[in-house]
Amino acid sequence: MKNLLSLFLVIICLTASYSQSVNYTLRMPKPQNHYFEVEMLISDLKDNEIEIKMPVWAPGSYLVREFSKNVNLVKAFDEKGNSLEVVKKTKNAWIVKKGLAKKVKINYEVYAFELSVRTSFLDLTHGYVSGTGIFMYVEKLKETAGNLTIIPHETFKKVSTALPKLGEKITSDNSFSYKFINYDQLVDCPIEIGNQVEFDFLSEGVKHSVAMYGPGNYEIEKLKKDMAKITSTATKVFNENPNKEYTFIIHNVVDGQGGLEHCNSTTLSVNRWTYQGDDYIGFLSLVAHEYFHLWNVKRIRPIELGPFNYDEENYTSLLWVMEGFTSYYDELLLRRAGIYSQETMLQKLNSSINYVEGSEGSRVQPVAHASFDAWIKAYRPNENSGNTTMTYYSRGAMLAAILDSKIIVKTNGKKSLDDFMQKLYKDFYKKLNRGFSELEFQQALSDFMDEDMTSFFQDFVNGTKTPPFKEIFAPLGVKVDYTGSKKANFGATFGSANGKTIIKGIRSNSACETAGLSVNDEIIGINGYRVAQAEVEAILAGLSEGESLNFLIAREDQLMEIVAKMGLYERPSFKFSTETTKSNQALFDYWMRVF
Repeated sequence: MKNLLSLFLVIICLTASYSQSVNYTLRMPKPQNHYFEVEMLISDLKDNEIEIKMPVWAPGSYLVREFSKNVNLVKAFDEKGNSLEVVKKTKNAWIVKKGLAKKVKINYEVYAFELSVRTSFLDLTHGYVSGTGIFMYVEKLKETAGNLTIIPHETFKKVSTALPKLGEKITSDNSFSYKFINYDQLVDCPIEIGNQVEFDFLSEGVKHSVAMYGPGNYEIEKLKKDMAKITSTATKVFNENPNKEYTFIIHNVVDGQGGLEHCNSTTLSVNRWTYQGDDYIGFLSLVAHEYFHLWNVKRIRPIELGPFNYDEENYTSLLWVMEGFTSYYDELLLRRAGIYSQETMLQKLNSSINYVEGSEGSRVQPVAHASFDAWIKAYRPNENSGNTTMTYYSRGAMLAAILDSKIIVKTNGKKSLDDFMQKLYKDFYKKLNRGFSELEFQQALSDFMDEDMTSFFQDFVNGTKTPPFKEIFAPLGVKVDYTGSKKANFGATFGSANGKTIIKGIRSNSACETAGLSVNDEIIGINGYRVAQAEVEAILAGLSEGESLNFLIAREDQLMEIVAKMGLYERPSFKFSTETTKSNQALFDYWMRVF
């Protein structure tokens, strides 16, 4: 009897759980006012009050953006159309006092006029939905499946998204219906609404759909061919693609802003004339970067990055792996696809390492700290950031190249970084269906390398030591020479504003800093002569160490004279060149192999 009663209670609980639902309707009746109208229909939630929330950030973009600032008055109604009381609880949360109502309809407007890969936009040309800034959620129903109905403006004929379609039937109101398994999936699938150009291609058995907003100098057949190369090459790193379909949304605009990754789609924002010459190669690198993320960060990930806490920062010290390793692969994939030559790939690596090691911040901020502090530093740079911070993209890419080299050498060309990425994918995503902690990642790397990697993490991840590049890359047939030398240098960068020459940046411990000049100082004259920006830079370029300069500046409209002396500065730099022998040629070829 007891067992029957327990089974009955379980059935009752499951029935109640499955009957609960949250469905959305999205409208845009007047695109020129830039407002999306959202309707949430919440059914069979037994609580007397419902707390609804708007996320404060978009996964993949590590900055609190306060999306609730764009929300207008929130209204709620019961199944009979009676108004329900709505009370603001916090900056991004509202309480709906539903009482005994079985169904609650919530209506609100969202102002959308920021066209980026992480925010939403609406005007008469198109609509773009980045889900975390549009759709609210009920915390206890985040894992609940539901439907989304999109009713486009009458001039918009197409919807492009990776959300699964609810059906193919054309409705009388020209709406488009989709389904989602939980809130994370809903907001992880960006939506393009309008009259975009659409095409598709097959790659490794996966259908890839492309939606192009805005005019540009692209050629569809060329894009199909080259994007297929990139996606095929990326898939071969893991020997499988977890998706049956994948969607690219590409915004062709004046000010391209990069990309943002999702589980089975991405949004790319590029200059509309980017599809020729070197710019086109940069575009393909962006495609490779965001596509590689469908494995690295969306499935191979720190445990903090999913399921997400949308209310606050989600801190992790592993962005150097998520973004840095991906940055290494976005170049390596172009080599493997035959787009880069061996020389170009080596040059790209050389440039990346010189950027890292030549940056003042590289000796100040460990890459693990750069990852953790992305929320307050990476996305909020100031005039001193170059002196104190290092991007986890570039330094992470450098460390990925170092590990790749170590693995290839240690296994005599039988394994590479690919094999370690496959191990993470298999052990954590496929077997455990979760992310890993920092300690688990370090242990996984040690196990794979069959050696204690503690010193690697102490020196290069949690420390700021310069790696021994010559020793690391020599076994691959790459000669590394140090090329840094002391030169006369003032340590300032200049710009123009309203016809004035302004100091824009000052390097730490430079002659400029020692003299007492500051960022935003206006340079009026040097050594008794009025100067413009080009003249300032020319004068400084012609000076030797110890030579004096008498600056006339304006600071907050106050005239001041400051005497400075030219200093010396040695910017670390390295030169990479091939120096293969019979013993290492095979390793070099394996590293630079084309798939």
